[in-house]
Parts: sequence; C-alpha cells; structure tokens
Amino acid sequence: MSKSLFAAGTVCWRRVTDERGAEQLMVLLIHRTKQRDISFPKGKLDAGESMPQAAVRETLEETGLQVSLGVNLGTIHYPLSNKNVKTVQYWAAEVTDAAVSASKFRPNSEVEALEWLPADEVADRLTYAADRDLYSVFTKLVERNAFDTFSVILLRHAKAEPRSDVYPTDHLRPLAAAGEEQAEKLVPILLPFAPRRIISSTAARCMQTVSPLAELLGKRVRKKDSLSQDTWESGDLTGLRTVIGKTVRKTRNTLICTHRPVLPDAVRELALATGSLPGSYLQEAADLPPGAFSIFHFSKQNPGAGILSVETYPVKL
Repeated sequence: MSKSLFAAGTVCWRRVTDERGAEQLMVLLIHRTKQRDISFPKGKLDAGESMPQAAVRETLEETGLQVSLGVNLGTIHYPLSNKNVKTVQYWAAEVTDAAVSASKFRPNSEVEALEWLPADEVADRLTYAADRDLYSVFTKLVERNAFDTFSVILLRHAKAEPRSDVYPTDHLRPLAAAGEEQAEKLVPILLPFAPRRIISSTAARCMQTVSPLAELLGKRVRKKDSLSQDTWESGDLTGLRTVIGKTVRKTRNTLICTHRPVLPDAVRELALATGSLPGSYLQEAADLPPGAFSIFHFSKQNPGAGILSVETYPVKL
C-alpha cells in the first residue's frame, strides 16, 4: 500500500541591479549532488513540524539562506520509485542582501551548487515537469507584478476559560491551561511568515495568545478595543474597518488577534479593502477553532489586485 510523504520548499527570488542601473529579477536553483538534477530548495518534514517551518528550515540547510515566506504557490505531487507519492508545498521567498551576505553555503554531499538565474530563464533549466508547472504559478504572479507580497494573519485567540462565577466579566477571561499551551505552540508556526506588526483585541485572552510571539520578536502589541467582542456586540464596526484599512495601506506583514464572532466581519473588511472577489473561501477562512489562523497574501505594489492566496492552520489542543 502506497503512502504520502510530505515536504516543503521555496522559490527564492531577489532583485539585482546591473552595472547600467537596470533592475533584474533573479531566481535561485539548486544542483543536487546525488540526484544530478536541478530544482528548488525543499525537503521532508521533521517529526511534529509544520509545512511552513520545514520550508524555511530546508531552505537554510540547503542554501545557507535565511528567508521568510511570501505567497503560497501551491502543492505538487509526484510518484517515487517505491510507489509512494511525495507531496511538496511551496512558497515564494524573497532573499535579502543581508541573507546573501550571511550565507555560509559550501558545496556538500546534498547540494553541489547554487545558481541564480534571470526569472525568464529558470523554466528551461529545471529537470522536472512538476517543478516547471509549479514555477508557472510564480511567473504568472511576476507578469501581474504581484510576486512581492505582504500578509495579513487573522488569528482567533487560544482556548479560554469559560464564563463562570470565577470569571464573570467576559473581557477579563484568561486562557485555559490548554490555551496557554496553544499560545506557545503558535510561535514556531507563525515565525516563518515573519509578522512585523502585532495587533490584538484588548481582551485578556487575546493579549495572552499573542504574548509569547511578541516577547520572542521583541514587538509591542498594539491593543485595539475595536477588535474586542464587546465592541462587536455593540454593533460598532467603524474601528474594525479602520484597523483593517490601515493594515492594508502599510503593506507590512501583520498579525491580528480577535474573537470568533468578529472574524467574519474582519475577513469581509479585508476583502472590501483589497477589492477581492466574494466566495465561500472567505467564510471558510473565518471559520476558525480556538488558536487557529488564516493567512491572506497581497501584492505590495497593488493590494487592490485582491487576495492572491489564503492558507489556514489549526493549532491542536
């Protein structure tokens, strides 16, 4: 009986200015030593690892480049010689000048060479048809000038203590023990997406959910009453629209933590702010259990082009 093996990887890109001052988009390929092929950085998941974590780790191990993840490019499947099937999920990933300078790559038993090529020459160099199909997703984004992206992460707070005589005020309910564990588990899953801003409802359970991540990143949490369940229940959505609109205008990776009943309106405002098409995918992205999040990717140059991709991750109790 065949089984699926899971892996994750990146299509790494950078902008390079030539001696004439012209900017060129370059994409990274790896030459694998044993397989004698040309592909993108990728590798199998370690035990307990998420796809995003594996993509960043494998890129670092194979190329020496530290990256964060951009737009999701999709998943490819291909058969292995033992009749198993390999499933690989890919993201676009910008490589900064600092990452290039810090790289300590040396040819080794796994990867014998790295090759930066102009984006329009990459497809012809790839060994496998599945990689070329995957790369066509990236080139379509390039054609739309939508490959350089930012993300908005909508996070439902982790599992909280129920309302009771002990916690009669909803706004002050803390996380349950399981929720505190979820909040810690969220950190390594969120790190690959490199949130630069953290915004939270003022409710205790939301602030506690984002606290471990904010502490690790050294980020200040921006507290917003407009994201609270109390404000939502009052029927005032003006502040929510303001938060979402400002987030889109800044075009920086942002994490927003709020409540289950607020999420559908937050997603709706995000779609309205970016001219995104309506559809059931929006409802699905808002239907999150405690501690889960959805990531929406947008073009930095043209956020009004709409949602480029959405991915949702649960964090189990």
